[in-house]
Amino acid sequence: MSNWKIFLGNQETPHNRLETPPDPPEWRRFGRAQDESKFDFVSLPKADTEKTELRGQSFRIPASQPEIVDIVNAAIYLRRPLMVTGRPGTGKTSLAYAIAHELNLGPVLLWPITARSTLQEGLYRYDAISRLQDAQVTTNAGSSPAPPQNAQSVGQYIQLGPLGTALLPMKRPRVLLIDEIDKSDINLPNDLLNIFEEGEYEIRELARLKREEDEDQKVPVRTYERGGRATITNGFVRCYEFPLIILTSNGERDFPPAFLRRCLRLTIKDPDETALTEIVKAHFHNRQDVLDKALPIVQEFVKRRQKGSLAPDQLLNAIHLVTGKQNPTEEEQKTLINLLLKYLSSAEDQ
Repeated sequence: MSNWKIFLGNQETPHNRLETPPDPPEWRRFGRAQDESKFDFVSLPKADTEKTELRGQSFRIPASQPEIVDIVNAAIYLRRPLMVTGRPGTGKTSLAYAIAHELNLGPVLLWPITARSTLQEGLYRYDAISRLQDAQVTTNAGSSPAPPQNAQSVGQYIQLGPLGTALLPMKRPRVLLIDEIDKSDINLPNDLLNIFEEGEYEIRELARLKREEDEDQKVPVRTYERGGRATITNGFVRCYEFPLIILTSNGERDFPPAFLRRCLRLTIKDPDETALTEIVKAHFHNRQDVLDKALPIVQEFVKRRQKGSLAPDQLLNAIHLVTGKQNPTEEEQKTLINLLLKYLSSAEDQ
């Protein structure tokens, strides 16, 4: 493995090779082009890493796709989002967790996309209703006018979203997983263009309260993670290190060229028998008793997949039941395999 690669694809040995990120391209410097003293840096959270560790440790890069390591490193060096396309169960989301785990980048920030997802939701939420209710309670209790509006009082009703948290100034990048972007409203990819290009955003509710004659207005707000806090200066957020953004897609729609040119792209293929065996080994901790019983199920899975769509999750479910303490009979095993290895398309499963 040549020295230029930071991400090695070896989840069993996390390392700190990204502790000092490499120099970015001149056109993707973001906050690194400014004086560090202008930033209120946020540290990587140390809590809530269990999910990232579990999913990251079990991910395996197929021997048939070594380019996965190359494109991840390209995204790190170029500060570009990485769009990962593949069929369900091919490991698209697990790749984000593998990167965060190996590079010690803290828990993955997850933004699951639906048809109702908006850019505003990803950046931050201002709970105006709660603020109004609290102001009414204060007024009624004291029989006096509500306190004047100021940035500090507004800040306690603001919570950053996953994208907004990922763009906070940090010395090391966060990993942001924008999951199933192809399920979004048609406008969301276009709405993300400026964020991907500039790496900054404004919190309007704070910015409009900043008066020119005041010194820097520093307001604490909640971040996306439980118990997380960050200080916002003058209602403006600009990343220091551009986050590692992984977007996943099942390939169900096309995206605008303007959006695609801002992303690097990777297609993860269906794992072959060798790759599936490695996945089974990782999930069942190389237990030989499990592997001996699992091999025929892997072969059956590969055979069935030639006729329709199946996901590795289904294979793992079948192996868990057949090889576990449940100890089903041979006939029951066949029944379970038939029930669990149903094709993903109802048309295929007829």
